[in-house]
Amino acid sequence: MSKPLRTPLHDAHVRLGARMVEFAGFSMPVQYTSIVEEHRAVREAAGLFDVSHMGQIHLSGPQALASGDHLLSRRVSTQREGRVRYALLCNESGGVVDDVTAYRTGEDSLFLCVNAANVEKDYRWIVRHSLEGTGVVNRSDETALLAIQGPVSARILAQIAGPSAASLRRYAFDRIQVAGATALVSRTGYTGSDGFEIYLDAADAERVFEALLAAGAGAGLRPTGLGARDTLRLEAALPLYGHELDDSTSPLEAGLDRFVDLASGGFLGADAIAERRAAGHERALAGFALDARGVARADCEIVSGGHSVGRVTSGGPSPTLGRSIGLGWVPPALAAPGSHFDVMIRGRAAAATVVPTPFVSG
Repeated sequence: MSKPLRTPLHDAHVRLGARMVEFAGFSMPVQYTSIVEEHRAVREAAGLFDVSHMGQIHLSGPQALASGDHLLSRRVSTQREGRVRYALLCNESGGVVDDVTAYRTGEDSLFLCVNAANVEKDYRWIVRHSLEGTGVVNRSDETALLAIQGPVSARILAQIAGPSAASLRRYAFDRIQVAGATALVSRTGYTGSDGFEIYLDAADAERVFEALLAAGAGAGLRPTGLGARDTLRLEAALPLYGHELDDSTSPLEAGLDRFVDLASGGFLGADAIAERRAAGHERALAGFALDARGVARADCEIVSGGHSVGRVTSGGPSPTLGRSIGLGWVPPALAAPGSHFDVMIRGRAAAATVVPTPFVSG
């Protein structure tokens, strides 16, 4: 068995006492102190994440934007330079190859930030389906990605990057000097709180990471691991590939209608998605909270009227709400807020109620 890969910040995590685990083939920090403490730091102050395991795939050339329109569920040709969009790579059957963020970097260039577990799959898919006249380069190995998230993240980042970073609008990006390193900074994140993602050369990662920690030392900034990243994204009801999304899942049944431009059409999978919508979906993704004690976890069975009707895709305790929450597949009739069903936890039926999502708003 091969050893897990290391991000440019691996040694810094070890020095900080992080508990390291293997995730998507990388040795990653799951927590430094406690997941709950790190989670609360992001909601109340700020947390600093190493997400350098994520992939970056760049498209350029005279057909780059046309390729983006062909590949993605939203048109990048109408996207302004300096803006970011969440979008989906779909297959011919209307399933989700991956969910990505698309950065329009120039008149004939863009890059996609893709999920760590899907980098090679996505790269092959993009190369295969890009139009002639498009160059495709995987720059994942040479790029580091930091995320600073939380209500005081702008104030902390401004100390080492100047006011231009803090003034970025949501889903905007710019190239900015951060602690002396050239970086692409976007006002984006995966926590449901305000924050920024910082793309930079791998060689500059540790210097910028340490500078951010120093700048935020008096403002409550904590280094934060993947454990809190997962509880934060669950509170925000953000999908995780392999849980809420996969190659057979329609983005519409997953509630991602607003990220699918069927009116323009033309992208891979558009016809199949439209056909599945017209036929009616047999399931819907619902957010729920347990009515009593217990913890719902992924793959727990969902039961209604004595029959198995679905399964939990993600679940766990919400540090913010103080109760167990989750996402799961249920029949559309059970997906409306106020609906009730049971979640089977270790052979015991735990009553649950469908609630509006996101569970927590940033």
